[in-house]
Amino acid sequence: MEIELLHQPDSAIARVTLNTKEELVAQAGAMIAMSSSINASTTLRKGKGGGVLGGLKRMVAGESLFLSVFRSPTPDGEIFLAPKFIGDLFTYELQGKELIVQATSYLASESDVDIDIGFQGFKSFFSGESIFWLVLSGRGKALLTSFGGVYEIPVNGEYIVDTSHIVAFEKSLTFSIGKANPSWWGAFFGGEGLVCRFKGRGKLYCQTHNPRDFGVTVGSRLPPR
Repeated sequence: MEIELLHQPDSAIARVTLNTKEELVAQAGAMIAMSSSINASTTLRKGKGGGVLGGLKRMVAGESLFLSVFRSPTPDGEIFLAPKFIGDLFTYELQGKELIVQATSYLASESDVDIDIGFQGFKSFFSGESIFWLVLSGRGKALLTSFGGVYEIPVNGEYIVDTSHIVAFEKSLTFSIGKANPSWWGAFFGGEGLVCRFKGRGKLYCQTHNPRDFGVTVGSRLPPR
């Protein structure tokens, strides 16, 4: 399987080329075009994180109940995928490590990548984020999306990130929620609010824009319905 990323970073799309009998699993509605030879189906996905329970857990995390599966009976089958929102795409190669992903950042993956729901604790809830995140494991490529540009941070020790800018992080990292400013007064009026303090050694992926702030800013300028 080959994945080529186009029109980065603000309107990225992915061109995925499948060899004979290769299979791609994607978020429902992600496909924008494909070769006529590609076989497409909808599934709850069997195996780890699959079935009705897995689908319902994905719904709790903000994902679709169903997943799309694309199979190529011939070489050079082509699929174009794009996220719902404007932003960037990047690939992550799973090789036995687990990757924790913000639910809305998952777009697609190879069939040997397992998709499950992980409980990140009520600390995530109090930070304003979902308490359930996707956990990717197994082996293969995963295609992830961000709101705006995405950048990788190699953490070795401790690193602080605004909670709304987290896309994904390796499970070798632990995190806690805290204030950006030592005082609550400074945290509130400084506009930073709560942050994530990551500790350990591993990769962290962040997005340049804050979806919540964008929604508030744009929503306040829309005419009433």
